[in-house]
Amino acid sequence: MVSAPTERLVLASRSAARRGMLTDAGVPFSVQVADVDEDAVKATHDPADAAGLAAELARVKALAVSRHDGDAWVLGADQTLSFDGGLVSKAGSLEAARARLMAMRGKVHHLHSGAALARNGQIVWSGVDTATMRVRDFSDAFLDAYLAAEGEGLLACVGSYRLEGMGSQLFEAVEGDYFSVLGLPLWPVLAELRRAGVLKS
Repeated sequence: MVSAPTERLVLASRSAARRGMLTDAGVPFSVQVADVDEDAVKATHDPADAAGLAAELARVKALAVSRHDGDAWVLGADQTLSFDGGLVSKAGSLEAARARLMAMRGKVHHLHSGAALARNGQIVWSGVDTATMRVRDFSDAFLDAYLAAEGEGLLACVGSYRLEGMGSQLFEAVEGDYFSVLGLPLWPVLAELRRAGVLKS
């Protein structure tokens, strides 16, 4: 039996996908959702730097929780999507999701997954990983079936798709790390958690 680590990890994210990745990887953690104003962070950030924004949002979330729980290692994470020279936010309705997916049909966009680790109210590490997403030229009939099958759960996803679900059928190719597409650059995060003593090396 593996002994429990001496260091404690808190995930500062409400994302079910991130919780699932850490759980599946055997990482012990608790969840404390960060109460931050993401729109305020975005308003002061260059919209052309979507990768930098993902990292900054991850840092802000990690710090927000770390300031209240200094003894724990706090993992913040966020994901941004850049398309056609701009930053894409989550769709507010299925109609907006449909319009977004139609705009991305047959084109390329990029997902940026940022993560940050904080301790005692200080960032000790942050990083970002980018995946290139090549959307296929899907039919209107497929899009209708996809939206009907996935429903409003898509509104929680920045690109209006879940690659781990039926959303995989939207793509002809993906260049990059699968975990980063899901919302967490898992390999570098695991390396940092080993350094921090949360995981055994």
